[in-house]
Amino acid sequence: MEDGIRDFSEDGGACVPLIPEGIEADGVSYDDARLNQLGYKQELRRSLSAISNFSVTFTIVSILTGLTTTFNTGLTYGGPVTMIWGWPIVGLLTLVVGLSMAEICSAYPTSGGLYFWSAKLCGNDWGPLASWLTGWFNIVGQWAVTTSIDFSLAKLIQVIILLSTGGKNGGGYTASKYVVIAIHGGILLLHAFINSLPISWLSLFGQLAAAWNLVGVFVLMILIPTVATETASPKFVFTYFNTANGEGISSKVYIFVLGLLMSQYTLSGYDASAHMTEETKSADINGPKGIISAIGISILVGWGYLLGITFAVTDIPSLLNTDNDAGGYAIAEVFYLAFKRRYGSGAGGIICLGVVAVAIFFCGMSSITSNSRMAYAFSRDGAMPLSSLWHKVNKQDVPINAVWLSAFIAFCMALTSLGSSVAFQAMVSIATIGLYIAYALPIFFRITLARKSFTPGPFNLGRYGVLIGWIAVLWVATISVLFSLPVTYPITDQTLNYTPVAVGGLLLLTVSSWIISGRHWFKGPITNINN
Repeated sequence: MEDGIRDFSEDGGACVPLIPEGIEADGVSYDDARLNQLGYKQELRRSLSAISNFSVTFTIVSILTGLTTTFNTGLTYGGPVTMIWGWPIVGLLTLVVGLSMAEICSAYPTSGGLYFWSAKLCGNDWGPLASWLTGWFNIVGQWAVTTSIDFSLAKLIQVIILLSTGGKNGGGYTASKYVVIAIHGGILLLHAFINSLPISWLSLFGQLAAAWNLVGVFVLMILIPTVATETASPKFVFTYFNTANGEGISSKVYIFVLGLLMSQYTLSGYDASAHMTEETKSADINGPKGIISAIGISILVGWGYLLGITFAVTDIPSLLNTDNDAGGYAIAEVFYLAFKRRYGSGAGGIICLGVVAVAIFFCGMSSITSNSRMAYAFSRDGAMPLSSLWHKVNKQDVPINAVWLSAFIAFCMALTSLGSSVAFQAMVSIATIGLYIAYALPIFFRITLARKSFTPGPFNLGRYGVLIGWIAVLWVATISVLFSLPVTYPITDQTLNYTPVAVGGLLLLTVSSWIISGRHWFKGPITNINN
């Protein structure tokens, strides 16, 4: 023991700081000392507060992004019942996953996050393989999330242009897939530029984004049903189960389960708080707080948003009809018709869609932030090709190369949409299931291999940690199966759910690369203190 700090054990046990928070030892701050215990020197600028850390994660979860872009899914598979009652069910189980992650984050507050946790929880023998699998599922899942977010924004901009030029029935302009991909590229370019700014600017943008999302949800959930001349009854909102658009599926349970994808897709990306811990003050406390608060607040405001918008839904088939003014983009049609029927113009609805578009833009911005920190940490430990390039930081302490790498890969992933919508959907399916597998792996290791050796940080679940961990792992296993099921019958090459193919392909590539190459040189997280 030296300078009041317990050494980091080689078998993967968590280090416990003996320096009181806020006190410095030999000029090393509490947070820097904790990072040194984990084997790293401080390279990023540690200036984020608890609010800033939360803001990045809350903006990535982004209720306005997830629920708006997947509203069609909710209406198709079950409608109001699936959305209104499925949301709190998924929310509660997601919170369980978040609690388990927060506990581990408190013990290991590093930008590496999940893959670092897996390495330390598995010890020297299995740590490198566990770290390799978790890290690649995490980073590819994050890139898929960014791809999905920014492509969704490009599609929404296409709808806004369509409605602004008269709508589909009025001969409005429908952008081609090449225009959409060009918009997508432009959005990623802006996100890369913003993320190249110093962390103090990103912190400001992050807090603005969180406020925009929060205020936007409340404004829209009240405004839309208030403006609508026709509103649904409470009975419809809370009890109507839509089977008419079940895509050939007759089982209500099956339809309900498929509709949960809307909620689970939205409630993801909260590992961002962990990836920002090396830039967060009191990281072992504020990192976990960021995870839990982002999920909890999202559950509450998300339910209110769903309630408000669903009260403005009166004719589900017409909203899903691709021949309506919004081209089948259900929530855009809801906004547009609410204002058009009352005021004779849908301009107000287009402005509301603009509010959503800004929220999605902020969501993609924060997603690149999280991606780049993960890529920075993973390459710092030598796990990525050309690692020495991606973990470099500039004079503003920003991992600049990792920022542009993340934007470039997200653009490349979106290019699959030009060839086949099926291929694109398979690619972005990793955004939900692939990412959740990365969430579950360290939790599983914590409740099995490290059940007795795990030493928690300041935030811990006490004697309930193992129970909560098992519930989290079982939930991820459940959704991994459910969301791999066919979503349309009869099954053809165009209607097959390619999620298991995409996730299985990623697993095959990851394991193969480990056997062929990785096992010979990747030894898990490596210290850089003496570099």
